[in-house]
Amino acid sequence: MSAVTSARTAPFLAAYDALLARWPVPVDTLTVRTVHGTTRINACGPHDGRPLVLLHGGGATSTMWFANAAAWAGAGHRVLAVDLIGDPGRSVHDGTALTGLPGLLGWLDAVLDELGVAEADFCGHSYGGWIALEYALHAPARAGRLALLDPTQCFAGFRPGYLLRALPLFLPGRTPARARAFLDWETGGGPHLDPDWRELYALGYADFPASRVVTGPRPTPARLRTLTTPVLTLFAARSRTHDPARVAAAARRTLPSAEVAVLPDATHHNLPMAAAPEVNRRLVDFLSPTRA
Repeated sequence: MSAVTSARTAPFLAAYDALLARWPVPVDTLTVRTVHGTTRINACGPHDGRPLVLLHGGGATSTMWFANAAAWAGAGHRVLAVDLIGDPGRSVHDGTALTGLPGLLGWLDAVLDELGVAEADFCGHSYGGWIALEYALHAPARAGRLALLDPTQCFAGFRPGYLLRALPLFLPGRTPARARAFLDWETGGGPHLDPDWRELYALGYADFPASRVVTGPRPTPARLRTLTTPVLTLFAARSRTHDPARVAAAARRTLPSAEVAVLPDATHHNLPMAAAPEVNRRLVDFLSPTRA
């Protein structure tokens, strides 16, 4: 990382470390190397617990799980919160390009190999939900259970109005103010939008050198019906990303054995935080080893 880049990203990295310090459990900071670069994993919970891999939404960083990780670690899981490579965070994409979805899934294969994780449960939020779902389709023997939190591009597309609001985040001349305004619009601001995470998100979009986002089409209904992994999907009732009722109906229709619920009052971006008590309870129950 150059001196110029270090100076640009210093406020972001300071905000990242400050939010991670708020996690109410001891955190082990792990770094593994793959051909794509170095990947940061923030881990907590018993070392011999069943692995739970957390995949964050775009620009959110793995620190976003501050309201959830302690509950899941306390239930006996070894929580592995991954910083997506190429996204704002402490992973560094200084190796080969990801070359689309196959490269992204290959990167996650390599990370799990380096961690010695043969099988895990997965939880993804937003864009991380799409990655988690694609990974379960890619490596069903490695995915035990799958929790999706207001996932995007899994069961339906984005609302056009949401894409228009998000567009300035990807145009030249990005500023933290643009990202703050976008988050405030989607969540309605207020006490349920954590100010420290809001600032970290804003700094990441404005100042962090990220790679081009790997995207892809939604899985077809035919592909989704091949999924053998048990699925829990929680949608935010006030999400502006998509129509939550319509997307929930599509999830129930496509995956009739999945558990699907729409949580009141939460929005897309603040679901893991604003609805933390309900999200944490449902996930602990869903991942319980005594569950059939």
